[in-house]
Amino acid sequence: MPAERKIVIIGAGPAGLTAALYAARNALGPLVIEGGSPGGQLMTTTEVENYPGFADGVMGPQLVVTMRRQAERFGAELVQADADSLDLSGRPFAVTAGGEAYQAEALIIATGARANLLGLEAESRLMGHGVSVCATCDGAFFRDKAVLVIGGGDSAMEEAHFLTRFAASVTIVHRRDELRASKIMQERVRKNEKIRFLLSHVLVDIVGEPETGVKGAKVRDLKSNEVRDVACEGVFMAIGHTPNTELFRGKLELDAKGYLVVTNGQTATSVEGVFGAGDVLDSRYRQAVTAAGMGCMAALDAQRFLEAQE
Repeated sequence: MPAERKIVIIGAGPAGLTAALYAARNALGPLVIEGGSPGGQLMTTTEVENYPGFADGVMGPQLVVTMRRQAERFGAELVQADADSLDLSGRPFAVTAGGEAYQAEALIIATGARANLLGLEAESRLMGHGVSVCATCDGAFFRDKAVLVIGGGDSAMEEAHFLTRFAASVTIVHRRDELRASKIMQERVRKNEKIRFLLSHVLVDIVGEPETGVKGAKVRDLKSNEVRDVACEGVFMAIGHTPNTELFRGKLELDAKGYLVVTNGQTATSVEGVFGAGDVLDSRYRQAVTAAGMGCMAALDAQRFLEAQE
């Protein structure tokens, strides 16, 4: 017989772990399906300086461990396995993970999103050591340094503009000969004296080691095919994010970009009893603290849903 739970939470980043904390403290005995790499994007983050309560900062993995222990303290059960299948055709919902079957009266989706990367070996090796996917998170570490922003859309322009608060210079590298960003965003960055452009160029390598950080980058001119060295101490990847919603296609409403759709200002999805939280539905803020806040909201919404059913 499948193990029965009042609440099953899929995902164990800030959203999922906060949802687990609130559900556990309310005696709902949540089961958290962590996934094969629990912790989400925080696990590839070095020092986190903008999470409330840590005046001296905290390492991303340590923050995950602390949140995990707090949820377990109140009785949350965590299973390190990927969710394999999902049946939302009726309640209780059916979930399988790691070969085990579970049933849930309510379900919280907190599977997060992943930053799109170019696939360079140096991206993963130097992630958190000079390579970043979040200017808001890491910009302050690059004060008075030269950085690159890879991308040509609105998100890349926003990242570049934000980084000029700290960096000595920001160079936008884009594969096309014109930017994809909206005109208003292009005008904003072109007026900024700290921002430079390398159009019709692609990033082909990042130079550096985890111990010493980024020391430069190699870019290729797509018109001449010439590879040149660019001096920099940081590289920000801004080529978009992909929400982890493959398991929910055809089962829950998703928007055009694949993000989970929830009721405006709440966490309820298109299926009654299923709730969403964190980066899986948030393409705008993508912060650990906002994900945690939504995890709290989803747990409270799930609790009220269960009370109404009873």
